[in-house]
Amino acid sequence: MMKKCIYTLLFSTVLCADMSWRMENTNFTISQASYDPYEEVRYLYNYNRLRGYADWNEGNFFIKAIGDVVNYLEEEFTESRSFSYIEQLHSDTYWKTRSRFNHYSNGAVNSKLYRLYGGYEDDKNRMVLGLQNITMGVGHIWTPSNLFNPRNTYALEPDETFGVTALSYTRYLSDKSQIYGVVSHREDKSYKYAAGIKASLGTVDIALNTIKSDDTKMAAYAIEGDLGETGIELRSEGAYIKSTINTLNGSSEEKAFFQGIIGADYAFQKGLNLTVEALYSSETFSYDEVLANISSEIIGDLLLSHFYLGTSMSYDFTIYLSGTLLYIESFNDENSRFLSPNLTYTLNDNNTFTIGAQIYGGPKESEFGMWGNTYYLKYLFSY
Repeated sequence: MMKKCIYTLLFSTVLCADMSWRMENTNFTISQASYDPYEEVRYLYNYNRLRGYADWNEGNFFIKAIGDVVNYLEEEFTESRSFSYIEQLHSDTYWKTRSRFNHYSNGAVNSKLYRLYGGYEDDKNRMVLGLQNITMGVGHIWTPSNLFNPRNTYALEPDETFGVTALSYTRYLSDKSQIYGVVSHREDKSYKYAAGIKASLGTVDIALNTIKSDDTKMAAYAIEGDLGETGIELRSEGAYIKSTINTLNGSSEEKAFFQGIIGADYAFQKGLNLTVEALYSSETFSYDEVLANISSEIIGDLLLSHFYLGTSMSYDFTIYLSGTLLYIESFNDENSRFLSPNLTYTLNDNNTFTIGAQIYGGPKESEFGMWGNTYYLKYLFSY
């Protein structure tokens, strides 16, 4: 009788809680050069991701789950060397967050747990446990201090990143200051730790962060604020990183370097939003060195050039039609550039169409010049 009462109470609590769910389907038709810059091949294939969201809230407690079913359609691509690179990508977690690809007659399909976490939040505290996204830094194009979920600037979906299994805690000291910490469990069973403090001085927000793992130590800062009453928002982020990386001869060595960004944003009255950002790295790496460290936690900071300059623009032509443009110049012995324009048409709340490209320019052996262009049509359906 006691067990029956407990089960009834738990079931009633779940029913009384605020639960919601939604589905989203993202479909790309892509014309893309090989991921191997030394391979003169172009692929035309279809990529489809069916994503489900579920949210549960009861008082100060919450749970969120996001799961994907991913399908690549075109046998020539799924049997290629480029696709083998995709198959090797995985989260830095002790447990597998996605299944192996199941190859069928004309494609390949797999499933993935994108996020799964729960927690508690009130006016003074926020605690989250599970597969989650850890945000650090203030960069809009680059985030050199984020060694958990760095955005991939050059991907079709830059913010699509693997989650980390972590316990994160934030203590709100006041409306303008907080301290926070993170402990994540990694693929090799080791732990990565982070701690930081954020405070506001007038209209300027300042954060100091530190990260430590078996292979890496990082100390970083982030500053952002308004430039008087000009409407311009300025920001800067910098990280001193010391990490053990793999060398081309199969050994390992410790590297210490600094990376930082400085940027500004301005919203014009007629709907044009402009972002300008510069990235500096005291150390550079070769393409082969990057490949040798493809699974490193600092892979996003292994840059081929000392200096980059990027600008991002977005503009709403009408309530239904908008466009964005990202331009990045790599300053090296031979300059090269990356250009990503797209145009989005919103049919209604459920249907959105985007046409876009990723264009690489420069001498053949330069950072961006070695890659071929990508063109795509994206259809997003949510319900």
